[in-house]
Amino acid sequence: MGTNIAADIATIGRIDAVPAMLQVVCETTGLRFAAVARVTDTHWTACAVRDNLGFGLGVGDELELATTLCDEIRGNHQTIVIDKASDDPLYHDHHTPRIYQFESYISVPVFRTDGSFFGTICALDPNPAKLRQSPIQPMMESFARVLAIQMENDENHQRTSVALNEARQLADVRDQFIAVLGHDLRNPLFAISAGAELLLRKAADDKSRSLIQHILTAGRRATQLVEDVLDFARGRLGSGITVNLQPHPDLAEALRHVVSEVQRVHPQRQIDVHIAEVQGVHCDRDRIAQLLSNLVANAIHHGADDGIVTVRAEVIAGHFELSVHNQGDAIEAAIQAQLFQPFARRAGSSPQSGLGLGLYIANQIALAHGGHMAVVSTAQAGTLFTLHVPPR
Repeated sequence: MGTNIAADIATIGRIDAVPAMLQVVCETTGLRFAAVARVTDTHWTACAVRDNLGFGLGVGDELELATTLCDEIRGNHQTIVIDKASDDPLYHDHHTPRIYQFESYISVPVFRTDGSFFGTICALDPNPAKLRQSPIQPMMESFARVLAIQMENDENHQRTSVALNEARQLADVRDQFIAVLGHDLRNPLFAISAGAELLLRKAADDKSRSLIQHILTAGRRATQLVEDVLDFARGRLGSGITVNLQPHPDLAEALRHVVSEVQRVHPQRQIDVHIAEVQGVHCDRDRIAQLLSNLVANAIHHGADDGIVTVRAEVIAGHFELSVHNQGDAIEAAIQAQLFQPFARRAGSSPQSGLGLGLYIANQIALAHGGHMAVVSTAQAGTLFTLHVPPR
């Protein structure tokens, strides 16, 4: 059996309507054997069978093509209807009724939706039956058209499933490559940063210190980019961002430290900090600090240059809320819907502003805490990002 014929048998086998069609054919005509056959220029192969006759033919079985009437249908594309073969002027001396010992017979061609010939829906019985000038021929021809549509739908579904599986496999390989690459970049970047710090302590003049400081800053930025890529890969590979949830008495201190680090890098910007009592919040302190760092960096880069960035942290009715507000142009609604997707960029972002993973990672951290991120942005009020974490 050829590969294509085996695939056609599998297609017919997946179409739930086929057994019902053959049952209706048998019950309507009184014929006790019915089949869907794949007919090529060399093979007649049963794709579906209803055998109440003991004909002895099963799915995948073949008949010698030249012994069948389906071979004639393949050539002329015409339905054949026989009430009583022994009295039929065309078929009383034909070899097919004698070989298979039938009197009544009907077979209609099945065409694919592109017009190519597929095979037949056929039925037979040793007893004669009144088939001509009855509703059975148009009914079976309708079944043939329905079968063609069902075959096309199934084959399209199979192609889509294969393409989707290939895309998923490719995505998994790509994400694994990102994870391995990010992991392997950590060591050389650490060596660069450590070496730069050592050289900075021994630098003898301002020019050397300035150059080394530039190397150190670039190394730290590259390290942060690698960490972002690793977090992205973890999320895409299914394991998600890991968190260690526990109460942190120094959470407020950690948040203030994050703001001070950003302030040192951007001394010209005003950052107001309002951190209330947040002791007892179950969270991963380092991940919350990472989230805040991403939000503040986002506010600095995208907010108005002369605007104030405001950071707030508080517990309201047991819910931990951390927000960052900046003044500036409103984020369009269509862009807001994509802000927490990987590689999303706001209008006007420069290539130097990062990979577009900051808000995606912030959202993944929120989800890992059982919380969520929200954004509100208007031209009058500015932009407010808020982390909501429910009580544990």
